[in-house]
Amino acid sequence: MSRIVFLLVPGVHLLDLAGPAQVFSTAADFGHPYTLSYVAEQPQVPTAQGLPLVAGADWPELGPEDLIVVPGWRTGAVDGRPVIGTATLQVLRDHHARGGTVASVCAGAEALGRAGLLDGRRCTTHHDVQDELAQRHPAAVVVRDVLFTVDDRVITSAGIASGIDMALHVVATRHGPAVAAQVARGMVVHTRRNGHEPQSSAMLRHRSHLDDTVHRVQNLIDARFDRPLPLPALASAVGVSERTLTRLFSRATGLTPLRYQQALRLEHAQHLISHGATIDAAARSAGFEDPRMLRRLRARTAV
Repeated sequence: MSRIVFLLVPGVHLLDLAGPAQVFSTAADFGHPYTLSYVAEQPQVPTAQGLPLVAGADWPELGPEDLIVVPGWRTGAVDGRPVIGTATLQVLRDHHARGGTVASVCAGAEALGRAGLLDGRRCTTHHDVQDELAQRHPAAVVVRDVLFTVDDRVITSAGIASGIDMALHVVATRHGPAVAAQVARGMVVHTRRNGHEPQSSAMLRHRSHLDDTVHRVQNLIDARFDRPLPLPALASAVGVSERTLTRLFSRATGLTPLRYQQALRLEHAQHLISHGATIDAAARSAGFEDPRMLRRLRARTAV
């Protein structure tokens, strides 16, 4: 069981909180072991949108698999408000020191900065307060205009909807991209990959549609992309004809099932090559029968 603890501060933005909370809550609905907790330095927390929240004052016992999330708050600049006590900042430091992960949404990065967790690490925040964050924490490496960053179990996101992207990334990292896509589909949101990369993962990039039949086929391909997957077998598995499957798949993703599988194979091979594998070894691992096919696909995408 993994615990997600949200640290709530006065003026917290509801969507900064609700977006990531919904991701982990939906993941729990799908059978993944998450328990959500809410902690604050005072029992009642005013929000930026006027709805008061009630939170606990005591921190639960945390382990390395647990995550602390600091949602952002309303502010024209990261100028020192709101006050966050030294004991709370120490909780953030101690959790990270024990192998846990800490995350922030929007101006919540300021809390991580005050705890010293941004020093020497890549981080980001909402574009309106990036310069202020960099000035207040000169040892931090502030990355501008990205969705989120991940650096040594410190995750920071740009704010509002990017908190959802960050939480989906955590789910994908822990349980695989297919689970993250399932959660995103349940929330009817577009799934993105790592915030600092300009192009999203092929496994997630084509999951923004709402066609359940196509999603089921994608689940099959995602799990076995390195093996032969004949179109008749895929169509039979979801109870439609080959022609219907091709039509639905192309309409939802812009690709045929074969081209989708090739995209997954290519991305997997590229990852292996970037980590030192030879083209031949990467081709075998990704399921290409002939390394020349991998070379042709790589050349085509390089153009």
